[in-house]
Amino acid sequence: MQAFNLYLASTVHVAHAHGRRASRWSDDAAAQASMAAKVAQNMRDCFTLIEADLARNGDSDWVMGDAYSVADPYLFTFTGWLEGDGVDVAEFPNVRAHYDRMGRRPAVVRALQAEQTRAA
Repeated sequence: MQAFNLYLASTVHVAHAHGRRASRWSDDAAAQASMAAKVAQNMRDCFTLIEADLARNGDSDWVMGDAYSVADPYLFTFTGWLEGDGVDVAEFPNVRAHYDRMGRRPAVVRALQAEQTRAA
């Protein structure tokens, strides 16, 4: 689980951040634009690995297998960023199935409703 969560934190999150916070890595506008242009491909590459990892779980519902863990809501969060990063989650059927399962959990439904209420 630690390896999976660290991959999300150190690779996927950084790939996503290059689109919104490229100024952290460069002051050059052209470099920032170049980083932003790579976000969709970088996220697609990241999720290709995640998709393969979930496929190795077989019929298991969760990231770590049959048991729900902290890795599941963490992946759910990153999966929710894909559309904004220009990636169709449908490219990744195992990730999509996980995202849908997570979205049906009562605690997730309540958290998303609370987030929408705060945003309004």
